[in-house]
Amino acid sequence: MSLTLIVIFVVLAFLDVPLSVALGLASAGTIWWFGLPLTMVTQSMATSINSFLLIAVPLFILAGQIMERGGLSERIFDAAEALVGRLPGGVGHVNIVSSFIFGGISGSSVADIASLGPITIKSMTSRGYPKPYAAALTLITSTLATLVPPSILIIVAAASSGQSVGAALAGGLGPGVLLALALAAYNTFIARKNSYGQITSFSFGRSVRALVRAAPAIGAPIIILTGMFSGIVTPTEAAGLAVLYTLVVAGAVYRQIGLKDVLVLTIRSGQLAGSVLLILMVANVATFVFTVDMLPQKASGFLALFAGSGFGTLMLMGVIFIIVGMMMDIVAAALMLIPVLMPAAISAGVHPMHFLIYMVTCLAVGLATPPVGTCLFATAYVSKVPTPKLIKAAMPFYIVNLVVIVLVAAFPQIVMYPISWLT
Repeated sequence: MSLTLIVIFVVLAFLDVPLSVALGLASAGTIWWFGLPLTMVTQSMATSINSFLLIAVPLFILAGQIMERGGLSERIFDAAEALVGRLPGGVGHVNIVSSFIFGGISGSSVADIASLGPITIKSMTSRGYPKPYAAALTLITSTLATLVPPSILIIVAAASSGQSVGAALAGGLGPGVLLALALAAYNTFIARKNSYGQITSFSFGRSVRALVRAAPAIGAPIIILTGMFSGIVTPTEAAGLAVLYTLVVAGAVYRQIGLKDVLVLTIRSGQLAGSVLLILMVANVATFVFTVDMLPQKASGFLALFAGSGFGTLMLMGVIFIIVGMMMDIVAAALMLIPVLMPAAISAGVHPMHFLIYMVTCLAVGLATPPVGTCLFATAYVSKVPTPKLIKAAMPFYIVNLVVIVLVAAFPQIVMYPISWLT
């Protein structure tokens, strides 16, 4: 039964049918073919989004849209430059820090590229960095938004698997910080080796002015994350707070958006959120098929033959995550893989939260790789660097990503310590 669903889905996907439609048709077709009640399709779809937590998805998307249009991204970049611009490889570090801060509000990697990408690439090339290197670093730093809270993928994955969304968001902070530090270390090494960039002299006055100018924008992730992890607000309420805060800053403080802009951004956010939630709905139907076919139990038995330890299980799953993440939308990939592989990971002694965040860390690589990496093509578009040249320049960064993946698999404390500290 599961094989029938997967084969139909793959065939439709290769025929360029949208992934959500392909998965829905494959699931419904399999249910009909094997004589199961078709009412399970509508029932599963309705049940999957009957969640207060999922309201956070369109709200965080809207917050990211407001940031992009409202001038917050440029000010975040200026503040990051004031903080780390004078270090070796300075503007490369600015790229990393600004993406980390931006991801702490929007939760979207594509929004990071659309908003910060042109600014960071232009700043790096004007300071002597080769354009392909600048574009490649921008590409990889954009994936930080998929790891650091409030990651939209983590919210969807945690909600669909019945895990605490707040704890999952806290868990993503560990791999996010680790990836940012690893990228900073590599950027420092390359900048020194090839004499990239210009180390700017420190100016206290200029730094203070940049930080004051950006303070309202930087305050967004601080207020949102502090409120969420302190328990004052839920993740969904934090998403609403993010929209209100960014709206006030962009409209009243920076005065760069008006009422017409808000209407346009709301409609666009609804369209983007609809595509994410539609995938969640049809993936829940596929989960029903997998459960009836006992696919999670079969996967557990198969992995037990080859992996053994929790680390071995995660490494084997990591190969699956990366390959699948390269081939399809990572939200759809996560929602298909969670019901199949999460029980196998738990039976191997892996904590459910460790599994979820490790999966997200692996799938994030797919955003930056061919053939369907949305961030890859978005970066190629904004940088005007041909995709093959961008992929070649990004190869060392892919290796950095793989090192981080191995460390997250080997040391569950990277995920579990932030959860214990923040929740």
